[in-house]
Amino acid sequence: METNEQVLCEKAVLVGLNTDLFTKEEAATAQTLDELEALLQTAGGECAGKILQNRHTPDPHSFIGEGKAEEVRALVEETGADMAIFDNALSPSQIRALEELTGVKVLDRSALILDIFAQRAKTREGKLQVELAQYQYYLPRLTIWNEEMGRLGGGIGTRGPGETQLETDKRHIRARITKLKSELAEVRKVRAVQRERREKNAVPVVALVGYTNAGKSTLLNSLTGAGIPANNRLFDTLDTTTRQLTVSDTCQVLLSDTVGFIAKLPHNLIEAFKATLEELEYADLLVHVIDAQDPEREAHIEVVNRLIAQLAGENVPVIECYNKCDAPHEEVTKGENRVCVSARTGAGTAELLALIERLLGKRLHRVRLLLPYAMGGMVDTLHTQAKVLSISYEADGIAVAAVLDAALYGKLRQYIIEN
Repeated sequence: METNEQVLCEKAVLVGLNTDLFTKEEAATAQTLDELEALLQTAGGECAGKILQNRHTPDPHSFIGEGKAEEVRALVEETGADMAIFDNALSPSQIRALEELTGVKVLDRSALILDIFAQRAKTREGKLQVELAQYQYYLPRLTIWNEEMGRLGGGIGTRGPGETQLETDKRHIRARITKLKSELAEVRKVRAVQRERREKNAVPVVALVGYTNAGKSTLLNSLTGAGIPANNRLFDTLDTTTRQLTVSDTCQVLLSDTVGFIAKLPHNLIEAFKATLEELEYADLLVHVIDAQDPEREAHIEVVNRLIAQLAGENVPVIECYNKCDAPHEEVTKGENRVCVSARTGAGTAELLALIERLLGKRLHRVRLLLPYAMGGMVDTLHTQAKVLSISYEADGIAVAAVLDAALYGKLRQYIIEN
């Protein structure tokens, strides 16, 4: 799928609509327009001006009404802007109407985010996921864009030998979507095998989640020395990075960085990134990284919490990790499973590691067992389903030091000699 490379270095007027009918998530505000500007800068563009419209209901034809659209057109002409980008989701017919009224290309927030993702994706998996999201986003819009072609089916000189271009395009895109889904299904199978190996080795998985640019990659680098790029820009990480982390002498985990969340994240992206985001479903613990200096901190916490509820497994513990606490910030109230750190300086990371170990310790048990020789087959089970630390064959039985999950702990409780 071609990306919108022409967005680079272009100027855009940013437009948002707030109505009584919109939910908090759907509405545009001065703050969400500021975030849209940051997204535009991330894509390589420049903000030429902002317009925020308040009205009781959206205009069914032009979304913001023809009067406000004329205001957008005037600002476009005054500033020499190349496009208008809307903070809200637009229907294909609204995009077409707005392009006619403003005289420039019109994008909505989802299209801009998709463009950024297309620029950022580096691995084959990331590129597959972005391409799938793009096709799913653009397929319903193809009907509007090629509507004129679709009308060339009758009359003298218009009868063609086969399908219209519109039908051909749609068929090609649907076939490509099917192929991409198939390739991503194979990616998910590989991830499933990797998870099975981790489970057999009793290695817990800790996933970093959070609003985009909260500092997840910096924290991963600080804890593991991963050395992955960590820049001050939105959606800098798209491809999941996983590193081994020694929490303590008795606790080893796999720490995974994940794609950042954002308000109004396109549904197509969530669907397409299932192969990556399903890591949250199978994680043993989530670390919700929060930018302590973020002026919209509480709203962004709410966005991430909604997505955690949607994507993570049931009853997975969550640590609230307030990052950037080395700089002035709004006071963070103390609470259970809450820590303050500076990923940049390393301050507070010892407390974070201690909390990770404590919460994982509720799910895992380090024990010494004495198994009768008649249960020799259990040793193989322990090697595949637990983390075996040592084995010795004593006169009165097989002595095993191991880390057990709750199920094995309950099954072997009567053979535990040290807990």
